[in-house]
Amino acid sequence: MAVTLVNPSGLPEIPIYKQVSVATGSKLIHVAGQVAWDADGNNIGVGDLAAQVEQCYVNVGAALAGVGATFDDVVKLTMHVVDWRPEQMPQVLDGIARAAAKLGVTPAAPASLFGIVALDVPEHLVEVEATAVLE
Repeated sequence: MAVTLVNPSGLPEIPIYKQVSVATGSKLIHVAGQVAWDADGNNIGVGDLAAQVEQCYVNVGAALAGVGATFDDVVKLTMHVVDWRPEQMPQVLDGIARAAAKLGVTPAAPASLFGIVALDVPEHLVEVEATAVLE
């Protein structure tokens, strides 16, 4: 495996991800920000943050699979949420959990969440991008 996830001493343990990833592979994969479109371009979960987070993670999983990678190869996830408020975190966690169950994975790579003003399509509430490494 090209990626090892670590919670170094001196940093808090975050339940949904590890603080550091160490990559030893040689093939770097950048997955473009994924939004809540299905394979046919239909908007999924309009107005439902959890459903959109789930679809974004499913799309990231499909993008990774398309190049022979999985969530085990991810070294960093970045989430952009429109009009972010901390009280929305349960919805985000629910969407991640639903996607993880659907995909049979545990996306535990280091992650960042940014509140933003808008995305390019008004119905989109969230976008998720990933960086992965393969041997």
